[in-house]
Amino acid sequence: MTSQAQTARKRRRSLSSRLYTWLTSMNLAIALLSILAIASVIGTVLQQNQPVNDYLIEFGPFWYEAFNALKLYDVYSAGWFVTILLFLLASTSACLIRNTPGFMRDIKSFRLNAQDKSLRAFRHSRQYESDLSAATIVERTQEIFAQLGYKARVKEREGETLVAARKGGMNRIGYVLTHLGMVVILVGGLIDSKMYLKTLNMLGVVEVETRDLPVSQVPEESHLPPGALAGFRGSVNIPEGKWGDVAFIGLKDGYVVQNLPFKIEIEDFFVEHYDTGMPKSFNSKITLTDKETGESIDETIRVNHPLRYKGYNIFQSSFGDGGTELEFDAWQLFGKAGTKQALEGTVNQERSFEFNGEKYKLEFRDFSLFNVNPTEGPDGSRENTNFGPSVTFRLRDAAGEAIEYENYFQPVEFDGTKYFLSGVTPEVGAQQQFLFIPADRNDSIETFMAFYATLKDRDEITRIAADLVAQTPQGGQGGAAQSSAARSIAGMVETFVEQGFSALTEQVDQQMAERDMPPEMAEQARESSFRVVQSVLMRAYMETLQDQGVEEFGDRDEDFFEKALDVVTVIPNYGSPIFVAPTGFNHIQSTGLEITRSPGMFWVYLGSLMLTLGIFMLFYIHYRRLWVLIKPADVNDDGESTRHRVVVAGTDARKNIDFDQAFAQFSDELMRQTGSNDQNDASTTPGKG
Repeated sequence: MTSQAQTARKRRRSLSSRLYTWLTSMNLAIALLSILAIASVIGTVLQQNQPVNDYLIEFGPFWYEAFNALKLYDVYSAGWFVTILLFLLASTSACLIRNTPGFMRDIKSFRLNAQDKSLRAFRHSRQYESDLSAATIVERTQEIFAQLGYKARVKEREGETLVAARKGGMNRIGYVLTHLGMVVILVGGLIDSKMYLKTLNMLGVVEVETRDLPVSQVPEESHLPPGALAGFRGSVNIPEGKWGDVAFIGLKDGYVVQNLPFKIEIEDFFVEHYDTGMPKSFNSKITLTDKETGESIDETIRVNHPLRYKGYNIFQSSFGDGGTELEFDAWQLFGKAGTKQALEGTVNQERSFEFNGEKYKLEFRDFSLFNVNPTEGPDGSRENTNFGPSVTFRLRDAAGEAIEYENYFQPVEFDGTKYFLSGVTPEVGAQQQFLFIPADRNDSIETFMAFYATLKDRDEITRIAADLVAQTPQGGQGGAAQSSAARSIAGMVETFVEQGFSALTEQVDQQMAERDMPPEMAEQARESSFRVVQSVLMRAYMETLQDQGVEEFGDRDEDFFEKALDVVTVIPNYGSPIFVAPTGFNHIQSTGLEITRSPGMFWVYLGSLMLTLGIFMLFYIHYRRLWVLIKPADVNDDGESTRHRVVVAGTDARKNIDFDQAFAQFSDELMRQTGSNDQNDASTTPGKG
């Protein structure tokens, strides 16, 4: 029984010994450091903690899910990254605990027990004979050691004297500092990591909120009191004229709310732009008020110039819309086209309305004051043009289906014609397409909408067609034939408006085929049909201008007519029964602040200093040992030694050519002062052997 227990203990000791050896191995440390280096490169190249849509657009659904599964969008807080840090911390600490006592003993030890045989076996070893006394050789050896900066000790042994010397003990301290610095850095990193927060979440102390809620509606179990976390990194967006006293910390697929011991009020926010439209700088003028003392601080935060307050760092990180107030007209495109509603909305909010009994919802997502895009100038050169402000929104119907649009407030000129632009993104990740609606002589969309409403009115088009038919010799007599011709023409116009020119061509060809007309007559009839449709469209446009008080029809009006017909044929593909025409705004911006508390930063800096000093000591301080063993060579009749054999040996922990030279210089100088004959074996010559 005792034997079995001893065997079991040996197995346990053997297993624990193997685990300890593996934990302190260089291979494990290199593997962990390599993984951390790769992860750090990913965290640097791939922007962290960006909106989901940005990643979806850039990588697509498949790679988004793959990268998300690996937590690459928040590498430094990923569970596997923190686990590797813990393993590296354990490995480095175990290695430090294992080797530091031996290094410290090695620094203090002079190794006065070195024997003749072992010294002669050193790679750097020489021996010779001297006529001087042992005391004289020892004295001169100590003098040379002192000149070279070595600390020496002398030990008298039976029939021989050993002088041992060492220098560069700080090299061993460098090893300790290097590993200790890594430990301190890792501890500092873990202090500032989300490890403690994740532990609180795992224990159920704090819950992750995934809904997009106002702070006042976030449940208490998702709030953390001030000081609950030693270190954290959170963010908050505060509109101009508003204040905030929390930071949102991303965790898993949601967030938790960290309450702050102060509140931040945004007095003003302003952005400076380059000519290309890119922001040059953005700054927040804030008032910070301490909740406990009531102390207030007025400060302007700029990019890379944070405000530091009682261990908290407040960075200017981004900016966005803070709830810009919008005015817009909602135009009906289908059904009773040409009617509109004047509505109001706010960015980051929803606006519901009805049109002809149908319910719609506008979800305003963003507002951009400047939209600078490259365009082609009159001389063909590329130049930057500001398209003016735009609003991005989603129009959602009663069934819940939505399409995203980006509409511009003012018309943009292309090739001498001004257009109202509407960008359409039918689905996430799809390329944006644009609808170009020509502006009238008053830079308004009114003329086009009135013209389009006329084209959508079947009765009005039939009336215009009937008037045109009545002016022909065949239609002047009126009657059923005139009405039938008018309805047929109105049908062709409707086909053109609803389905485009290709559908109109197919309809005319089908009519020609049904009449079984000869090719020559069919071609003439086709061209005649197109001319009639063109005439009806032109008459509808002319009447639209007359209703608006336009008396003279010029080249600009003719150009508008052609551009308007191009738009009419693509409206069915626009994807929306409503056209939102923004008309005015009250711009309100918000500032994005990053709020951090990093007590581990001090330890990271301290560890980095220790690591730097340690590496310097390891590379530039040489830990060297030298021995000089003095033994009698000849003994006279009185038992006194008349000659002495001197063995010189040395070692350097780094085995480089510098020590070859240093050992040769030392041994040569010692022989010069104390020796007479070089008894050195070629196999023990410095640099050989």
